[in-house]
Amino acid sequence: MKQVKTFSEYMNDEERVSPAEREKINFEIELIGKMIEAREQKGLSQRELAEISGVKQPAIARLESMKTTPQIDTLFKVLNPLGYTISIVPINAKK
Repeated sequence: MKQVKTFSEYMNDEERVSPAEREKINFEIELIGKMIEAREQKGLSQRELAEISGVKQPAIARLESMKTTPQIDTLFKVLNPLGYTISIVPINAKK
């Protein structure tokens, strides 16, 4: 395997990260980024979001730091009080 020097080189090396894995990682980054942005726009701390969502604050912290992959039910619990939901859209609609 060739040596890489940057994260970008690593992510774009198909021997290390498949296109499917790259898509999953990019989706998680976008999703969690949007969740943090929505929480901050509502002026909520992680603790306050935990209280209104029923998801414990440490779990929200792990989600936001991407130390864990969120479960669908957890996402719904967290996103709903932020005014968001999850939907499936055709790939062509993203562009």
